[in-house]
Amino acid sequence: MQDLAKLLVIADDSQVRNNLQTILEFVGEHCVAISSNDINQIDWTQTWSGCIVGALQSATLSNALLAQLAVSNHIPLLVTSEFTGAVESLTSFVGELEFPLNYPQLSDALRHCREFLGRKGVQVPSATRKNTLFRSLVGQSSGIQEVRHLIEQVSGSEANVLILGESGTGKEVVARNIHYHSSRRKGPFVPVNCGAIPPDLLESELFGHEKGAFTGAITARKGRFELAEGGTLFLDEIGDMPMPMQVKLLRVLQERVFERVGGTSVIKANVRIVAATHRDLESMIQETQFREDLYYRLNVFPIEMPSLRERKEDIPLLLQELLARMEAEGGQPICFAPRSINSLMEHDWPGNVRELANLVERMVILYPNSLVDVNHLPVKYRYSDIPEFQPEMNTLKTIEEQERDALDSIFSDDFSFDDEPEFDSQHAPQSLPPEGVNLKEMLADLEVNMINQALDAQDGIVARAADMLGMRRTTLVEKMRKYAIHR
Repeated sequence: MQDLAKLLVIADDSQVRNNLQTILEFVGEHCVAISSNDINQIDWTQTWSGCIVGALQSATLSNALLAQLAVSNHIPLLVTSEFTGAVESLTSFVGELEFPLNYPQLSDALRHCREFLGRKGVQVPSATRKNTLFRSLVGQSSGIQEVRHLIEQVSGSEANVLILGESGTGKEVVARNIHYHSSRRKGPFVPVNCGAIPPDLLESELFGHEKGAFTGAITARKGRFELAEGGTLFLDEIGDMPMPMQVKLLRVLQERVFERVGGTSVIKANVRIVAATHRDLESMIQETQFREDLYYRLNVFPIEMPSLRERKEDIPLLLQELLARMEAEGGQPICFAPRSINSLMEHDWPGNVRELANLVERMVILYPNSLVDVNHLPVKYRYSDIPEFQPEMNTLKTIEEQERDALDSIFSDDFSFDDEPEFDSQHAPQSLPPEGVNLKEMLADLEVNMINQALDAQDGIVARAADMLGMRRTTLVEKMRKYAIHR
């Protein structure tokens, strides 16, 4: 940032503009300081190391600047607390500066700008693996390393494999890797979702049928067992298979032969069976919902897929893999900021890797060629907030001064009842006391109480607390400053 690129400072207050320029040049930054009237003279295509926007007097120019910054999203954006424009939706928004400036907060802000320009998101070494077919099983956690080890062990045999794990953990990925590492790799891999096929059609789907076997069977048709000849048949969600079909599947596994529906010819089954389920089959056996003998036929070699919440340390590698795959499929490249990755690692991921893949695809669509920061994530994935680079506390107003300012401004012109939580009449006086009330203090106490409750409920995350209170994040930040609420 300190060579050719310059910082752009935009503020209408000449004193603020000159002070910012002096401070930035003192710390070694080259900068250009202008007022909002000179916005049209800026060459936005040149290399800017960042843009700092202060208070602007004209709302029209402020909107024009925001529109320009939305187009020039390659320039990292910092705003001062005096700027009132809506910047949270801008993909280039890096953070907020608070006056008076000091070196630690300014240094931290400029570092975030450098990270944005360098797209320092997922910067992790590629996982070392013996075969690229493990690409969907990336990670260095002990759980996923054990899965890769078990795949290598069982692939060379003909043993039946039962893959257990929650939905979305990648059970079919494991099955495909077992197939592609086995001696049957040149044969077909045929997946069947036992829970997605109606029970009365499942037998025909698995074993095929002869012409005229039932109404609508106008021609003979091969089943999945025949289609998987010489390869692997993957029976997904085996726990959803009805009991009558479990008996017929057990016979095929025991005798390696079957008959088409409506046929009498015996057909040999030269297939390897890999099954998977998210259900607890042992509990289903106790409840007579799954055959014990079939369970032991399938459960020759069990592999249990860990949930994503059990291997959160793999999320950076998974993001790298998913982004590479999306880009190979024609998607625009994006990058996740370090603090957005940290936020994702706080989530519990009930949908596991499938949920993470869906989120990555959504971000690629919404923010192509951008750095995805924590404020761009959907609200439920935000466990941190866009930083506010705060000045040192000893330079701020005293608590008493802030409280006085808050009470003086609570009914100021920019006060909006639309941003306030609904007033609870149960906690309000039912009638005005003879001595009267201090309405300003009463409403201020209520507002502070509601803000503190929202912050407590959302673990201090301002963006989530603002959603809970039905207001914009910047509005809540301003109210927190008024009442000296520090989190």
